[in-house]
Amino acid sequence: MTVTSDQNMARKAWLSLLAKSPAADVAHHWAALGLVVEHHVLRSPEVGGVMVRGRAGAVGAAFNLGEMTVTRASVKLSDGTIGHGYVQGRSKAHALQSALVDALMQTDASAAVEAGLLAPLREAMRARQSQRAAKAAATKVDFFTMVRGED
Repeated sequence: MTVTSDQNMARKAWLSLLAKSPAADVAHHWAALGLVVEHHVLRSPEVGGVMVRGRAGAVGAAFNLGEMTVTRASVKLSDGTIGHGYVQGRSKAHALQSALVDALMQTDASAAVEAGLLAPLREAMRARQSQRAAKAAATKVDFFTMVRGED
């Protein structure tokens, strides 16, 4: 099976959403789906660390900012579809649920998973971003210069 660029971008988007969403939200929507997924765990959830790199001003030389704790898991569905989950922190359940969602999004169940889990997570993320932007906008200060009349 050949993976197109659009499929790759879509997969990156849902994996990013799952990784950035709070574990409690993912667990809540996963439970609400009520799916019983026959699967085999390829890689049990493991806690580890990754190096985070940054750039000064987004254009400078890259530097090591520090390490971040991540948890990863991999599953294989009964039809052979493989899913992976990487999440920030130590939540093994979050990583396993993310791997299951990744695998399901590559099957015929993708529409149900999109509607019941990913769409609500996406909306919650938009709401958090909007709230954060409104809070930042409330602290905005406009500076202006008055003409002193010396010219």
